[in-house]
Amino acid sequence: MELHLKITGYILVLLSIIHIFFPGYFNWKKEFAVVSLLSRQIMYVHTFFIALVVLLMGLCCISAAEDILQTRLGHLLALGCFIFWAIRLLFQFFVYSPLLWRGKRFETIVHVLFSFLWGYFSVVFFLVSGI
Repeated sequence: MELHLKITGYILVLLSIIHIFFPGYFNWKKEFAVVSLLSRQIMYVHTFFIALVVLLMGLCCISAAEDILQTRLGHLLALGCFIFWAIRLLFQFFVYSPLLWRGKRFETIVHVLFSFLWGYFSVVFFLVSGI
């Protein structure tokens, strides 16, 4: 399981870095031009903190995999990460509209890829949590 925690960690670090490109890729300057300054800034701030949490999660998996596997605190951390990623997986299917990806080749590939990724994270953290 140590290998899977480290793989998860590296993927999480990469995922956090990808957040840097969200504003440009999703054209937030234009998209958010019509919303209030507060709403626009909340979106940027929340995106930053999500990326930071994902980065820290990844760094913990890389640098402390053995501790996560062998300590009660590590198991609790893994349980929290399992809950986080399992809920994210549910959101992939029950919150995001299929209209965003169905019938669109690239978006469908991304939807399927991330569905598997959230599932992989969920399984790894569930197994490590020991529940």
